[in-house]
Amino acid sequence: MGFELQGSYVWDFWTARNDGEYHLFFLTAPKTGDHPDLRHPHARIGHATSADLKNWTYHGVVIRPSEQPGWDDGVTWTGSTFRRPDGKWMMFYTGCSKAENCKVQRIGAAISSDLHTWEKLETPVLELDASYYESYDPTRWHDQAFRDPWVYPAPEGEGWRMLFTARDPQGHAKGAGVIGQASSPDLRNWTVEKPLFGIGYYGEMEVPQLFELDGWWYCLFSNSSRHREPSYLANGKAGMATGTHYIRSRSPSGPFELVEEEFFAGDDTGHFYGGRVVEMADGSLAFMAFLNHDTAGNFIGAISDPMPIWTTAHGYLRIDGRKYGLIPRAEAAAEPVSIDLSPLIVQVLETPVPELLLPIQLSVPPEGDSTVEMRP
Repeated sequence: MGFELQGSYVWDFWTARNDGEYHLFFLTAPKTGDHPDLRHPHARIGHATSADLKNWTYHGVVIRPSEQPGWDDGVTWTGSTFRRPDGKWMMFYTGCSKAENCKVQRIGAAISSDLHTWEKLETPVLELDASYYESYDPTRWHDQAFRDPWVYPAPEGEGWRMLFTARDPQGHAKGAGVIGQASSPDLRNWTVEKPLFGIGYYGEMEVPQLFELDGWWYCLFSNSSRHREPSYLANGKAGMATGTHYIRSRSPSGPFELVEEEFFAGDDTGHFYGGRVVEMADGSLAFMAFLNHDTAGNFIGAISDPMPIWTTAHGYLRIDGRKYGLIPRAEAAAEPVSIDLSPLIVQVLETPVPELLLPIQLSVPPEGDSTVEMRP
């Protein structure tokens, strides 16, 4: 199955790699008789290691709510981990306070020399800027969305960039989700900037991650059909799918676009959520996600093994999630003869014996695939 903990749920996760060893950080909470959705207030950040992203050794909880009253004494949630230029490791994470009933989210950080023992910074490194993002308004949303920091070196220039889950104060409440962004020269002082992307379809665009593959920059995000703008839910091509999807650009700074509406790693069951791309030992990329629901609708709460990820000829992302029940996009009913035609050119062969010609059925593929199927 991948990584699971007996007696506990695991869900949102992120990774780091050091000296050939993978470090997995993840949210975890005990399994109780309560509904699985009630696990979130009990989340802690756990740690495990592996040489192959499949066989894991659990090392316990490394980040938990502060014992003294403070900005993160309520919960500690999703983040990212990387090595600084000075060799120290830094983890950015989400925190909430009991004094605010864990409704207001802030972003903080912790530092480590070995990825096992962490020392928190006392104060948040970033708070919401209401000139760009929606602050807590219970008439519009259940919390102040300002979480899931993904931090990385600026690909185009000096300094650091951060992506995070946030919301636009305008528009329909269930379509206000955006991917926010901020910049920093030193990882301590951050400037909040206008959103990287928003389209009015999703109530939340959770767990963002930016990466490059085959000449394109992709930004992953996750969304549940429960948090989708009603008219788009009824009429959009995403349907009732829950899972991980992406936006795309030729530049890491954008502009980004949603090039296909159907989720590349999602379905009506909601098999996957919180998907991440990880770099394998040979430098190739793979896709991992937390295992969300089974076909009966039960929450699983485990993390998958790595799955193949690739781009089509038109730069659309695809994964092979059949191991976990995800039906591949445009799965063929039979093995066709495939001819790579882009743009489509069909050559008709002349023959002096018309009665020997068999009718040929051309099956035009969905967008993103550059093959035409020819069946007699």
